[in-house]
Amino acid sequence: MASTYLPTLKQLQYLIALKDQGHFGRAADSVYVTQSTLSAGIRELETLIGVTLVERTRRVVRFTPLGDQIVAKARRVVREAEELGDMARAAGQPLSGEMRMSVIPTIAPFLLPRVLPRLRADYPDLKLFLREEPSGAACESLQNGRADCVLLALPYACGEVTAEPLFDDRLFLAFPEGELPEGVQPISPKDIDETRLLLLEDGHCLKDHALAACNRPELRAEATMMGTSLHTIVQMVDNGLGVTMLPEIALNAGILEHTGIAARPLGGDNPNRTIALAWRRASPRERDFKLLAEILATVR
Repeated sequence: MASTYLPTLKQLQYLIALKDQGHFGRAADSVYVTQSTLSAGIRELETLIGVTLVERTRRVVRFTPLGDQIVAKARRVVREAEELGDMARAAGQPLSGEMRMSVIPTIAPFLLPRVLPRLRADYPDLKLFLREEPSGAACESLQNGRADCVLLALPYACGEVTAEPLFDDRLFLAFPEGELPEGVQPISPKDIDETRLLLLEDGHCLKDHALAACNRPELRAEATMMGTSLHTIVQMVDNGLGVTMLPEIALNAGILEHTGIAARPLGGDNPNRTIALAWRRASPRERDFKLLAEILATVR
């Protein structure tokens, strides 16, 4: 006789967390339970359905092929369950309840300090949980239900989402003290010395936006990809190690204060990236996201 018991949402959340983190301790931390609670929940799930989902060894957590299939299904089930709550919130006060937003690192430190105080003042019932992660991880979080919306820079392929453009963010070329070309503004992409160009490491979309704006394919091969953050690259430029490209929101936030760096706007046909807020298509909270986008668009 078939069992009438069904997996709980909590068990499915534990399984998803373990898949995402690849480690019992980190998975438990991500869902705010003890490691023993998470491990017991997954064992209960395996007992309930009568199959092994996770092969446990001292050093490695390995999902079985069936385990991978069930995780994929579990993501959809949990996301659908969360949208039940989203529907209720959407019918209530605007921008209230919990909201999880992923923000890319070349936006988060420059835009969030200016918008968060306004959100706290105007929408005190909103509990905004923030995660800073590169564009690829942020879009994956959105698709998998770990994030409700993403603050990112376009163009970027983020899957089947609705993206609301907020504003254009112009790119600037930053020079060490004494190296700024005289009487030249803006800086033409053809005048960039590719052997001196410092850019963020792979995984940061600002690097791709900067290279696309220059329309010089050889820059990708010649530029030095070594900065882990814009603040790190600014310190390298300030020490005379090269030049770099910075977004206008970083300049407006004072990233060049206490340095000898001079910056000039980048010329060319498309010297911008577009800051946007994205969410899953047909989300019940679309009204909230559109309102949040309106607020974000005013704080650059």
